[in-house]
Amino acid sequence: MKSSLVCETRQLVLPDQILHYRLYRHPQNTSGRRLLLLHGAGVAGRDTWEMLISELHAWYEVLVPDQRGAGESVFPDGQEHPFSVHELVQDAQALVDHCGWWQFDLGGYSLGGLISLLLKQRLGDRVGKQFLLEAALLDRIDLSETLALRERYAQAAGHLRAQDQEAGIRQFLDTISPNRRTSIQTDQVAVSRLGRRPLGFAHALEAVNQAVRHLDREAVIAAQGDVSSFIGSQSVDAMHALHRALAACLPNWHYFLVAGTDHSLPFQKPRQIARTMNAEMQRFLS
Repeated sequence: MKSSLVCETRQLVLPDQILHYRLYRHPQNTSGRRLLLLHGAGVAGRDTWEMLISELHAWYEVLVPDQRGAGESVFPDGQEHPFSVHELVQDAQALVDHCGWWQFDLGGYSLGGLISLLLKQRLGDRVGKQFLLEAALLDRIDLSETLALRERYAQAAGHLRAQDQEAGIRQFLDTISPNRRTSIQTDQVAVSRLGRRPLGFAHALEAVNQAVRHLDREAVIAAQGDVSSFIGSQSVDAMHALHRALAACLPNWHYFLVAGTDHSLPFQKPRQIARTMNAEMQRFLS
């Protein structure tokens, strides 16, 4: 049953970050369940999740921050500065602690998927059901291929730092979605969306690059709970192979192919993904 959606915009002032976030409520929902959603590099939380949230009916509250380098979250001096994935994890924990969320479900897209993985590893049983949309770190079975791929992201970040914004964004898109169906209109939308804070976007790409080189991926995967993982049908076969393998060997890993989409799946198929999330939540609770 659909419910009206209420949204409040707030901010949390941390020592080195003014963190903006939105708290969505479905007033007719009586489950009391809460969901934290973390966006990917370069695009704010509202732009990533709001269409999807309107179709989520399994949660009473949904918390959507703008992570460092994106949206309205800023450093106190108003400038762009580098950051690490561990700082993003600390921000997310500070936010749920501030809100008094001692139990919650968790979802993340791309960079946000990586932060979700690390937040679950840190918080353990505080996190219940998990949803990953093409999480960074989990894009190839062979980790050496993932490391090689990050070099192309580093080149994209270099263009962004040099103010060659469009070249950097297009290299990012060609790297992360080589099989995407392109048109002048869709590319213009993507370039506009990712170009709002180019230096913040570059810092996010560099944060993932550093994390991929140093994280113990097996330990991160082993720390996860019940995961529903969404991969776009037009994304590379190697990514599908990894998530099929995880679903085959881990009873808590559930793999979903999202037809007709690439890495931009939360923007392209929000209703389809939301329906599956609702159903997966019911399965988890039963």
